[in-house]
Amino acid sequence: MQLKPEQIDAHLRKQLAPVYFISGDEPLRVMESTDAVRAAAREQGYDEREVLTVQAGFDWDALTSQAGNLSLFSQRRIIDLRLPTGKPGADGSKALRAYVANPPEDTLLLITAGKLDASARTGKWVQALDKAGVVMHVWPLQTHEFSRWVEQRMRRRGLQPSTDAVALLADRVEGNLLACMQEIEKLYLSLGEGPVDADAILDHVADNARYDVFGLVDSALAGDAARSVRILQGLNAEGVVPQIVIWALSREIRSLAVMAAAVAGGQQVAAVVTRQRVWAARKAVVSSALQRLGAAQCGLMLRHCARIDRISKGRAAGNARDELLQLVLTLAGKQALPDSERLERVS
Repeated sequence: MQLKPEQIDAHLRKQLAPVYFISGDEPLRVMESTDAVRAAAREQGYDEREVLTVQAGFDWDALTSQAGNLSLFSQRRIIDLRLPTGKPGADGSKALRAYVANPPEDTLLLITAGKLDASARTGKWVQALDKAGVVMHVWPLQTHEFSRWVEQRMRRRGLQPSTDAVALLADRVEGNLLACMQEIEKLYLSLGEGPVDADAILDHVADNARYDVFGLVDSALAGDAARSVRILQGLNAEGVVPQIVIWALSREIRSLAVMAAAVAGGQQVAAVVTRQRVWAARKAVVSSALQRLGAAQCGLMLRHCARIDRISKGRAAGNARDELLQLVLTLAGKQALPDSERLERVS
C-alpha cells in the first residue's frame, strides 16, 4: 500500500500494518511519520523497541533473530530498522523479502531510509514491502505546497497569519521545514496565539543574522542603498562571514540574470516574475530591480560575486567586505563609491 505523509494519521486510526517503509530526504516529514507509527503501535501494546542500523558488514540474520526472540517484558515489539543508504544489497533484499513473506504476528517492522533512486523504488524488495504493508516515499514540498504547509503549521500553533506573513516566512526559510518549525515556535513564544502579519515576521524572525542577509538582499533589490548599507554594517559588526553574504547575493543575482534576459527578449516584467514563481511578498522588489538592471549588468555582478568569493577564500587579493559594499551599491542602483568614501558616506 502506497501512502503520502498527509494520509498516515487517517490510516493509523483505522489499522496498523505489520510493515512500514518510510523513505525520503525531508527529515522533518520522515521523522513525524515514523513518530506517528511508533505512537500508534504503543497504543496497541507494542511496548518494546529494538533498533537495528544497517552499516557496512551488517548481518542480516540479526533481523530474523530479533523477530524470533521472545521478550521477557512485552508480548509485542517494534523492530526499528535504519537503512541510511536506501540500498540493502543482495543479502538485505533477500532477507527483507523473506521476512515480509511471513511476518511475526507480535512484531511491527518499521524501516526508514534516505531518498531512493528510481531503480530502487521499483526493486523487488520494495515491491515486497508494498505488498505486505505500507510504503511511503517522502518528497520535498513544491512551492505552493510549502506555503500551504506553513500556514497549516502556524494555525495549528494558534497563530492566525495573513497571506503576506505566510509568504514572507516561507521565503525566509527557503523550504527548510525544521527551520520553519523553529521560527513558528519563536513567534508563538513571542506573540502568543492570535493574528500575525508581515511586520511581525520581520520584527521577530529578522533577529537571526541569516535573515538579516535576506533583508540586505531585498533592500538592495528595492533600491534602498542606505538601508542596505546599514544592514551590511550590522552583519559585519556581528561577525557574519562574507561567504554567507555573497551566497545570498549571488543566488539572487543569478535569478535576476535569467529574468533580465527574458525581459530583454521582449517579455513583460510581471509575466517573467510570475513565471519564475517569485513569492507574492517579493514581487515588488524584484520587479523594481528588473526595471533598473539589465542582463549585461547582472552578468557583470555575477563576475563580481565570483571575484569576492575568491577573495574571501584567499585565492585573490583584495578586501572582501569592501568589495561586498560595492556589489550591494551596484545592486541597489547606486554607483560604487571610491575607496576613500566607503560606509561613512552613504546615507
